[in-house]
Amino acid sequence: MSFQVMLQQLFRGFGSTLMIFCLTLLFSLPLGLVIYFGRVSRFKPLSLVVKCYISVMRGTPLMLQLLLWYFGPFYLWGMNIGNYKFTAIILGCSLNYAAYFAEIYRSGIESIPAGQYEAAQLLGYNRQQTFMKIILPQMIKNVLPSVTNEVITLVKDTSLVYSVSYIEMFALAKQIAAAETTVMPFFIAGVFYYIFNFVVAWGMEWFEKKLNYYH
Repeated sequence: MSFQVMLQQLFRGFGSTLMIFCLTLLFSLPLGLVIYFGRVSRFKPLSLVVKCYISVMRGTPLMLQLLLWYFGPFYLWGMNIGNYKFTAIILGCSLNYAAYFAEIYRSGIESIPAGQYEAAQLLGYNRQQTFMKIILPQMIKNVLPSVTNEVITLVKDTSLVYSVSYIEMFALAKQIAAAETTVMPFFIAGVFYYIFNFVVAWGMEWFEKKLNYYH
């Protein structure tokens, strides 16, 4: 197989990697905020359940969670999982990363001085207005470096979906390397991952600079 053909095949696999990355972020970022509210809820049973959920998500490997989400419905309910693979991947990745984002959001919100809430109260803001107009923008600025680290990790974690036999860039690289008995596909895949991470890091840094007016 020529280098050009190898490059074209891995580029097509990169499309699947990019889709997993984008959909996981699309669902996990807002879901993390919902989980945060459950985590700090004054309703203790809900708070306890959410704490347990976060503990399990952060305490077990993502690969294991993907396997459970994919094979679980078959073993529990006899469900036909033939067309369920991509759904299981997005579900597993989104729920895993939402737990991490929830804790990042919590650290960002708890770092905001109490005076911010008092000032909002003096201005006549209710709780919802205080959170949306004062707390949330500052929280986003505070947590952006931590979120960037998680997003970069997600780029690399997309390779774990090979565990449920989903064909994306890393799985293709393994197949080509085995068929052609060469490590070249892994080097090419590594370059793709590096460039992707570089673009993501640059984009997050640009966004962080746009929020510098909070300082």
